[in-house]
Amino acid sequence: ERRVASCLPLGAAPYTLHVDTTLRGPRQVGRRERGIRGSSLPDTGGIAMSTPLRTHNFTVDEYHRMGEAGVFHEDDRVELLDGQIVEMTPIGGLHVACVIRLTDLLSPVMGSGAVVSVQNPLVLADRSVPQSDIALLRRRADPSGAWLPSHADCLLVIEVADTSVEHDRDVKIPLYARAGIPEVWLVDLSASRIEVYRNPAGGSYAEVTSVSGGETLTPLLLPDARLSVADVLG
Repeated sequence: ERRVASCLPLGAAPYTLHVDTTLRGPRQVGRRERGIRGSSLPDTGGIAMSTPLRTHNFTVDEYHRMGEAGVFHEDDRVELLDGQIVEMTPIGGLHVACVIRLTDLLSPVMGSGAVVSVQNPLVLADRSVPQSDIALLRRRADPSGAWLPSHADCLLVIEVADTSVEHDRDVKIPLYARAGIPEVWLVDLSASRIEVYRNPAGGSYAEVTSVSGGETLTPLLLPDARLSVADVLG
């Protein structure tokens, strides 16, 4: 277990962030420890005691303030999902190659109304800031200055997965649906297919399809951008 940093959210008990390096896949890295500062552990006489674990659901503002305060190392790959700080899986060669292919395929066909954002934060709500592999965003009239895109700017999200398919499907895609993202593609490299999610309703998508092989894909809100599935999968 590698300790990342410690912080104290406003009005909260002492909180320490940890990363468990023995686990595989995305995982929560936040863990509350109470009664540690300024006190010693009670003598239980050798009897094991169980204390209920309390968690803190971070807001987007708290998450950003933690980053500004240096709580996270610049090499830490974390995202805020439904109030929980989660460490992202390491990016492998297949994943990297697919993201590069998608960027090359999408950039020339975006036109003047959209831009491609690669592995950048996307604010979905007051407790979620995932780092999507690809997000197609509405182009701003004035590109100068700082910009932290939100769900209102997003036309399409693309997640690429080789070892994190279940996490993306079961955790992240429902968050995109709740935020009203109109369309999500889940590129499943292990199954050589792309799952397409459209028409968000509550916490799920009403239309779910799967494409593979020699088929083509066109983003719902970018009808002129036509992609070969084979080119995406490589």
